[in-house]
Amino acid sequence: MSDIIVVIGAGSIGQAIARRVSAGKHVVLADLRIENAEAAAEVMRDAGFAVSTATVDVSSRESVQALVTEATSFGDITGLIHAAGVSPSQASPATILTVDLYGTALVLEKFGDVIAPGGSGVVIASQSGHRLGALTQEQNSALATTPVEELLTLPFLQPSKVTDSLNAYQLAKRGNSLRVMAEAVRWGKRGARINTISPGIIFTPLARDELTGPRGEGYRRMIDLCPAGRGGTPDEVGTVGALLLGPDGAFITGSDFLMDGGVTASYFYGELAE
Repeated sequence: MSDIIVVIGAGSIGQAIARRVSAGKHVVLADLRIENAEAAAEVMRDAGFAVSTATVDVSSRESVQALVTEATSFGDITGLIHAAGVSPSQASPATILTVDLYGTALVLEKFGDVIAPGGSGVVIASQSGHRLGALTQEQNSALATTPVEELLTLPFLQPSKVTDSLNAYQLAKRGNSLRVMAEAVRWGKRGARINTISPGIIFTPLARDELTGPRGEGYRRMIDLCPAGRGGTPDEVGTVGALLLGPDGAFITGSDFLMDGGVTASYFYGELAE
């Protein structure tokens, strides 16, 4: 039996983190589309990693449970990298809340039930969650602790209240970091850790969709006016992921790491505030 690293979302960021933490372990690489998982797995296998593939729909309890069952059949799950999601230019508000908010909460619940002692996980959130205005304490608590199957019934998440895809994305990503704080308490009872990373514009296929989409001008402005003056790379996210998943991050849990080249700083206190 091997130590298992489960990667949900076969995109550039999930792969980059997995390459940093999976040597000598068995990777279960899951995606909504098996062809995406297989393409990523081929690259990792050619680089010397042991990889199996699976399909998963994070918006389906049965599908996530099937992935848990398959992954645990290989060994102990010592790492979880949850990098699946949809962006504002790709989906409706309802789909974003279902996949990015409900789906993440479901993954945290199901994998939190089986994560091995000493194990750790990382969820990819977004800088967008940091640019949402302050929520009430009741809303924060609701996003963090409402039972998974009741999340989408929360009054402030209803279609009449959330009419814009970007707002839905901001709510989902804020919800991810709050959910991880609450789950860190539960995971800790198993001797495991869980954190979020909130990347800014990282050059991935998804980011290219955004840069050429209806919000492209705003994204290019963020890159030009942020302190770093550029977008990020998946490997830079991989470096932070490796810290959070590895022994050097053993005292870090329930935390969110904003890595956006200073976009959020500039949004509140710099040229992006104008």
